[in-house]
Amino acid sequence: MKQYLDLVKRIINEGVWVENERTGSRCLTVINADFVYDVDENIYPLVTTRQSPVKLPVAELLGYWRGYNSAADFRSLGTHSWDENANNNKAWLANPNRKGEDDMGRVYGAIARDWPMTGSGSIDTLRQIYNDLHKGYDSRGEILSFWNPGEFHLGCLRPCLYEHQFSILGDTLYLNSTQRSVDVPLGLVTNMQQCFILLNLMAQITGLKPGKAYHKLVNCHIYENQLDVIQNIQIKREPFNPPRLVINPDIKTFKDVETWVTVDDFAVHDYKHWDKIHIPFSV
Repeated sequence: MKQYLDLVKRIINEGVWVENERTGSRCLTVINADFVYDVDENIYPLVTTRQSPVKLPVAELLGYWRGYNSAADFRSLGTHSWDENANNNKAWLANPNRKGEDDMGRVYGAIARDWPMTGSGSIDTLRQIYNDLHKGYDSRGEILSFWNPGEFHLGCLRPCLYEHQFSILGDTLYLNSTQRSVDVPLGLVTNMQQCFILLNLMAQITGLKPGKAYHKLVNCHIYENQLDVIQNIQIKREPFNPPRLVINPDIKTFKDVETWVTVDDFAVHDYKHWDKIHIPFSV
């Protein structure tokens, strides 16, 4: 929580105003921040200075894991987080590659689970990583990437949290994640949890111990219409102690995550927080 609040204060004090072409809005922006999550100690990185979503990050992660490319599929998991980009993104609505209502196109898991090969065919990069880690093998290239410039025109949004690299030391699994663009008031609250969950979940189904998760943030920004509530309400609140994450121990395989696992298999315990704050979302 401290590293999150420190970044917010840094943006307010040192940020530079940047015009964002996609949204048509101004952002107060800084470059580079490095977060570390103590997955090994189960210190869950959930913002406590306002009530923050706990089901949404899990639902999104499950959708990516399953290669979903429809906002309807994400809604079935319990999140509306892709409704706007799938259905109210002007550039995507005008894109001839859009297949209709709720279509997200080639984004996130749809790419990672079906990465095109030169010539023909594709590679399921997530399953390949799992197979290696399950055998205790680390090629120094266990990289889950959602970043394929050759398919940007086929999706509603370029990935923000676009890469995760897993590494094994002894019997412990580590994660290094990179995020090119960070909506700090909204997106980061979800992304911090997803890095934590991804490492914890992958460790559980591969029989490894979770270590630390390292999260590289590049373009960190607060939108102009978010600034007032963040500056005058949220950062003036004293944070509470962090909660704990409990994952259903019956989740034991890759196939489990693909098939029957739901958001109810993930529980956040001891989450004490301030009341909810409405923060605008820019499409």
